[in-house]
Amino acid sequence: MNATSDNPAPSSARPATGRSAKPAVAGTKSPRRRAREFALQGLYQWRIGGNDEAAIEAHLQDVTGFDKADRQFFVGLLRGVLAQQEALQSQLQPSLDRPFRELSPVEACILLAGAFELANYPQTPYRVIINEAIELTKGYGGADGHKYVNGVLDKLAAKLRPAEVEAKRRVKTHS
Repeated sequence: MNATSDNPAPSSARPATGRSAKPAVAGTKSPRRRAREFALQGLYQWRIGGNDEAAIEAHLQDVTGFDKADRQFFVGLLRGVLAQQEALQSQLQPSLDRPFRELSPVEACILLAGAFELANYPQTPYRVIINEAIELTKGYGGADGHKYVNGVLDKLAAKLRPAEVEAKRRVKTHS
């Protein structure tokens, strides 16, 4: 986890959740962190407002701070989740305690993005993906939503990346 993990997106990049997040410290977020935040906003617009991919991308590229995001990663994440959302929901469902449609919109979008990253970005360590999802949930989700997201993605990581998860657990037990 990097030193910027507690800094949520600027208010213009936050999903409309009714929660206020801590103010961002200018220039401290990585381009990938920003891309994840914008992808979350886009997924939220899709889930709540029914916006399509083109409308989401057109809107977000004009939002303050988007120029500092990793555009290629943002596009891959947003388009990938939208294209694979049914398969991602099916992968997530066995680890959920209720039907996917009953999850809060923010947690649902974060879980979809995290599941997509776990399945499609093997070069990113699974703990980094889970930690980024936790930090997004702390900034934008419900009070204890980050614990739920952590548990679900940890179970999914064990299924999608068993060798990596087992290697990490072995290192932990020998430390």
